[in-house]
Amino acid sequence: MSKLISSVSPHFSSKRNTQNIMLDVVIALMPAAVASVVIFGIRSLLVIAVCVASCVISEFLFEKLCKKKNTVMDLSAVVTGLLLAFNLPVSIPVWQAVLGSVVAIVVVKQLFGGIGQNFANPAITARIMMLTAFSGTMTNWVYPGTPKMTDAISSATPLVAAAKGTTAMMPSYLELFLGTHGGCIGETCALAIILGGVYLLARGVISWHTPVAFIGTVALMSLICGKDVLYQVLSGGLLLGAVFMATDYSTTPPTKMGKIVFGIGCGLITILIRFWGNLPEGVSFSILLMNILTPYIDRLTRNKPLTGGVKV
Repeated sequence: MSKLISSVSPHFSSKRNTQNIMLDVVIALMPAAVASVVIFGIRSLLVIAVCVASCVISEFLFEKLCKKKNTVMDLSAVVTGLLLAFNLPVSIPVWQAVLGSVVAIVVVKQLFGGIGQNFANPAITARIMMLTAFSGTMTNWVYPGTPKMTDAISSATPLVAAAKGTTAMMPSYLELFLGTHGGCIGETCALAIILGGVYLLARGVISWHTPVAFIGTVALMSLICGKDVLYQVLSGGLLLGAVFMATDYSTTPPTKMGKIVFGIGCGLITILIRFWGNLPEGVSFSILLMNILTPYIDRLTRNKPLTGGVKV
């Protein structure tokens, strides 16, 4: 018994660290990044580069100013920049993309203590701030294939077209799958997002619980409400949000049951906003609202200790 050693968790070591995990996420996002450039043109690459650079610089300068340990190399700022860019229209003014990036890193992430301590997903929160402050430019959807931004053709997203009943503007299932329609640069190509999701699942970075619960709830409720299930699943930011943002480690529940509850909640809120709200899309708002509820979900779904508990 004298050799029995007791210590606090964690009791298992792993070669995986934050940098390894974030690198996998960056790799998983590359198909969507490539697809965005193919679909929307070279300006998509500019938006992505501006958001990533602004996030990295914001994190570096804030930590330098506050004399905190530099965490730029963990790649979490790069992931935030990519996700924010993917949630923006290709025509977004550069200065607005920079402002959104600063808000995501400084206000949502760093002011709450940095990675792992933020209560909400930085990219999602920044997108909602930008949607509120710059509603005109944030909903200026461009028709894919326009050669120059100065000659851009405004285009409704599939969900906007469906909400208005303009069937002539509604893309086909193939167009939804390949992403050749109006929308945010990283959310239109379902094929690219699915490829990234499969990679993350294979690498063990995410589990299936939240994405399946999220997408499954939207599909089931769409069926119950008499809507086109496949159209609702492939449209908007559902796949991008379910795979890459509703699976964020620091803002979502850690347990399997908690992840399922989180996903179902996201799906229900998304459907409420899509079908009965004033906005055609509700993925961002649903994830943010469920981020706020995460501590309560944790409390209800936490695993019980093996030895039970002793009340004091």
